Amino acid sequence: MYTQHSNAIEPFGHNAFHLYSSSAKAPVSIYKTNDTYEVMVFAPGRIKENFSVTVSGEELIIDYTPTDDVSSFECIRKEYSRGGFERTFLLDKTLDAEGISAKYEDGVLKLSVKIIP
Repeated sequence: MYTQHSNAIEPFGHNAFHLYSSSAKAPVSIYKTNDTYEVMVFAPGRIKENFSVTVSGEELIIDYTPTDDVSSFECIRKEYSRGGFERTFLLDKTLDAEGISAKYEDGVLKLSVKIIP
């Protein structure tokens, strides 16, 4: 795994996932099992229905759009944001782009991407 540089395409694992672009408001961990890649997007305090996971060509796009009902109080200190973000990854041809499953629990969006044998 390589460190992230802005607007660079860099491998995650065995050239299967590539970091394409990121607003980096939600950290991501990717784990490889025997037959899947498990993607964990750490996004506590978000609303499950506001997530969007799509595949466009070779890109896996994970998007969160918050609702407009954010209260307008004066912020004294802010170390955490529940704002929107988008993470985009290039999918290698060894991955099943149509077989992606996702669930959101305990503040983590978990995606499972099957590896084509």
